[in-house]
Amino acid sequence: MFKKQMFVLFISCGLVACATSESDVLDADYDALPQGSDCIFEGTIRDYRVLDDKNLVVTASARRKYHIELVHRAFGLRSSWHLGFRSPTSRICPAFSEVIVDDNTGRLEAIRIESIRALSPEEHEALLVHFGKVEPDIEQTPAEEEVDTAEVEELD
Repeated sequence: MFKKQMFVLFISCGLVACATSESDVLDADYDALPQGSDCIFEGTIRDYRVLDDKNLVVTASARRKYHIELVHRAFGLRSSWHLGFRSPTSRICPAFSEVIVDDNTGRLEAIRIESIRALSPEEHEALLVHFGKVEPDIEQTPAEEEVDTAEVEELD
C-alpha cells in the first residue's frame, strides 16, 4: 500500500511540474528585454531584405519595417533562397528567437537574434543607404546665374 501511495505521489509531482505554463516563464523573459527592443509577431512577417551577413530588414503587416541584427555572421545569408524564424512563442524577440538560414545544400543554420528595432521610413531609407542598397538622394544645386558686374576703373 505504501509503495502505491509513493508511486502516485511521485507521478503527481511530475505531472504538476509539467503542467506549469511555458508562457508564464516567457512573459518574465519579455520583461527582461532591454528597453527599446522590439518584437515581431511571427504570423505578420511578409518579406525580408538581406543587408549583409549579419543584418536584415523584415517587413511585417501594415508595411512596418524592422532592422534585425544577428549575434554572428551567417555566411549563407546573402545567397539563401529563404529564411525561417524559430521562437518558443509566436513572438520573434531578440532574447530567445533565432533566424534559420537554408544555404541550399540541405544544411540549416540557426543564428540567435541580437537585436530588433522598429524603423521609421526615414530610418529605413538611411539604413539602406548605409549598407549600399540604394543611392543617396543628392540635392541638385542650382546652376550659377550670371550676374552683371560693374567694371572697375583703374586710376593712375
